Amino acid sequence: MNFRKGKGREDPEINLIPFIDVLLVILIFLMVSTTYSKFTELQITLPTANAEQAKDKPRQIDVTIDAKGNYTVNLQPVSFRDVAGLADALQDAAKKANGGKAPAQTPVVVVNADQLAMHQMVIHVMEAARLAGYEKLTFAAQAGGTK
Repeated sequence: MNFRKGKGREDPEINLIPFIDVLLVILIFLMVSTTYSKFTELQITLPTANAEQAKDKPRQIDVTIDAKGNYTVNLQPVSFRDVAGLADALQDAAKKANGGKAPAQTPVVVVNADQLAMHQMVIHVMEAARLAGYEKLTFAAQAGGTK
């Protein structure tokens, strides 16, 4: 007994609304339950020192480089053609500071470079200090600078 004569069979429809609701609930669950790991830097504890300041200040040679490429050694303007000329200027400054003779103790070369000075200028000072035989080299910087 076919009561539906003339009517064709209707194609079944899949209702997507409940499917989407279930997926949203799963997505919310995954977002809440996921732990996000954050890559951090190495956690280190730096050593501290409770030493007194040195009583005798080591001899130092101050080399200043400005943004235009001008060099001064112990506040005296220096002109040179090559790195060996700067090394000679460093040795002369050390002799002047020691009363005209070669210093017994190796002086510390302190580089005061402008932030806009070219990197190559600082490399010239480092190479000149090596040629002059000065192993101790340090760089001066401002504390608490802001950008």
